[in-house]
Amino acid sequence: MAHVITQPSPTAPDAPPGRRERRRAWRGILVGWSFILPNFVGFALFTLIPMLAAFVLAFLEWDSYSAPEWVGLDNFQRLLGDENFHVALRNTLYYAAGHIPLTLVVALGLAMALNRKIRGVQLFRTAAFFPYITSLVAVAVVWNMLFNPTAGPINQFLEAVGVADPPRWVASTDWAMPAVIVTSVWRDMGYYMVLYLAGLQTIPQEYYEAARVDGANAWQRFWSVTLPCLRPTTFFVVVMLTIQSFKVLDLIVVMTDGGPGRSTLVLAQLVYREGITEGQFGYSSAIALVLFLIVLIVTAVQFRLNERRST
Repeated sequence: MAHVITQPSPTAPDAPPGRRERRRAWRGILVGWSFILPNFVGFALFTLIPMLAAFVLAFLEWDSYSAPEWVGLDNFQRLLGDENFHVALRNTLYYAAGHIPLTLVVALGLAMALNRKIRGVQLFRTAAFFPYITSLVAVAVVWNMLFNPTAGPINQFLEAVGVADPPRWVASTDWAMPAVIVTSVWRDMGYYMVLYLAGLQTIPQEYYEAARVDGANAWQRFWSVTLPCLRPTTFFVVVMLTIQSFKVLDLIVVMTDGGPGRSTLVLAQLVYREGITEGQFGYSSAIALVLFLIVLIVTAVQFRLNERRST
């Protein structure tokens, strides 16, 4: 009987180690992109493309009904003679000049007060942060009631302490913007308090102990230890407050809608009025571009000053 000798079937050789490493590396890259690609797609669709479109529209005249017409720098020349733009720019600077330092000081003060080991400190921190997550419409309505010139508790308190003619607040062209600034500071202080709390808790206690040994009092420890150690946090807070202040819109729309008159009209609201209400999308985009450049320049100056202080 003949024996049939079967040969073993050839097997595919193993991939070289280098190729396996490359496959593993590409697999990791694809997994990483699968996580971040949705965010990139959302950014491109809802931020990058609209920004580029607004930049192009700034040099066009378009009302969404007719074909766009190239006008070059005409929209920017119109800005120079537009009184509404000048008023909105002044009001925006006014708001920023009040909102940024007040929020900075109040947030830092709250953080230092609530950075101690006191009973119920978590409850106080939550209460301070709560306005930031509260509905903005509710915040505006409540503060409008508080600032009511005739029946509001703020003016009733001022009259009780002897102020004969208290401000009319949101009903006054002189006091409407201060009322908006106070409301905005109250709403935002909790968020920036959390940032300062995080910064305070990273300061080594050895610095304070060494300052006490040298005989430094509380103010000297704050000035020589706390503030220098909080410089990175303060820089971040100032940059964020600057951007937020220059693009303020929602609170002013709900509280005053730019009034009385034009006393609280800001650039972001002017962009909305000219574009959405008036249908002048080219001119509205030109205002938005100028606002973007202002914020960009101010932020770049802040970065430059921070670099000089760090060196």
